[in-house]
Amino acid sequence: MQLKPEQLEKQLQKSLAAVYFISGDEPLRVTEAADAVRSQARQQGFAERDVLTAQPGFDWGALASAGGNLSLFSERRIIDLRIPTGRPGKEGAQALRDFAEQLPEDTLLLVTAGKLESAARKSKWVQALDSAGVVVFVWPPDSNELLVWVRRRMQQRGLQATDTAVARLAERIEGNLLAGVQEIEKLYLLRGAGPVDVDDIDQAVVDSARFDVYGLADSALAGEGVRSVRILNGLRAEGVAAPVVLWALAKDIRQLVQMADSVAGGDRITAVLSRFRIWAKRKSQFTVALKRLKRRDCHDLLHQCATVDRVIKGRAAGSDWDELLHLTLQLAGVTALQPPALAESM
Repeated sequence: MQLKPEQLEKQLQKSLAAVYFISGDEPLRVTEAADAVRSQARQQGFAERDVLTAQPGFDWGALASAGGNLSLFSERRIIDLRIPTGRPGKEGAQALRDFAEQLPEDTLLLVTAGKLESAARKSKWVQALDSAGVVVFVWPPDSNELLVWVRRRMQQRGLQATDTAVARLAERIEGNLLAGVQEIEKLYLLRGAGPVDVDDIDQAVVDSARFDVYGLADSALAGEGVRSVRILNGLRAEGVAAPVVLWALAKDIRQLVQMADSVAGGDRITAVLSRFRIWAKRKSQFTVALKRLKRRDCHDLLHQCATVDRVIKGRAAGSDWDELLHLTLQLAGVTALQPPALAESM
């Protein structure tokens, strides 16, 4: 059964299929659709989850093994299979067909993949998954759908936007939904919930330019440690809220983690940058970061973001700006600074 992304939630509330296949080139919508499936499955007692990533050299026998493994406590289980390229190959295609034709009990198969070409969408392995459960192909929204999406996301954040404000934000994000989420979150952090007009949208962009939180992220991605510290000090001196600085760094780090996973799986950096719709003016910074940072480094950075968040919220000991400094230097690839330089900078 094929569904549109907006139909998935209603289907999940009615019943839970044994197989879900979600594919597309809009990373945010694919991720959110998969999250919805996982959430509903947990509510229905699927307490265990096996995550498999089909990177080059992946042993497709692991899929059959995961389906055949019995839980010690007989709990229901999710097999979370990820195919970043959308191309399982001959062996993978056969493994998926075999699995779909002989579904194990108390097991839900969730497959997420990149965009499939027209011929691939008609392949036998996709048809097998379709027959066994639910298939969702995700497409970037058109101009009208984008307006609806922006308004809904702003409402979810308590932002009551005028029609012109919605149109202006949709224009600025260039159809990039990840950028849209980031801009809405930034707007909320800067202004809080409440009415939003077109001047507020424009002013938020001005604020970003003055605060230069984007400049901080770009500088750190490019490995410019000294300049990054100087920008961070300037943000602190201007009274920029620590959560806004963390937001600017964390949004890029989250993307960096996903891209590093793809690169580690054998994808070319240029292809990864295109798939994640990195703006042309930022491709050089992300390219430098992906060449400098290993996959493990990127995941460590994401863990550090969580630490900074806890400190900012008072849930962990420490100084929010000291932690932001550490995160910035870690992203820039600077392992240490000379004590005098560090003291002068802060």
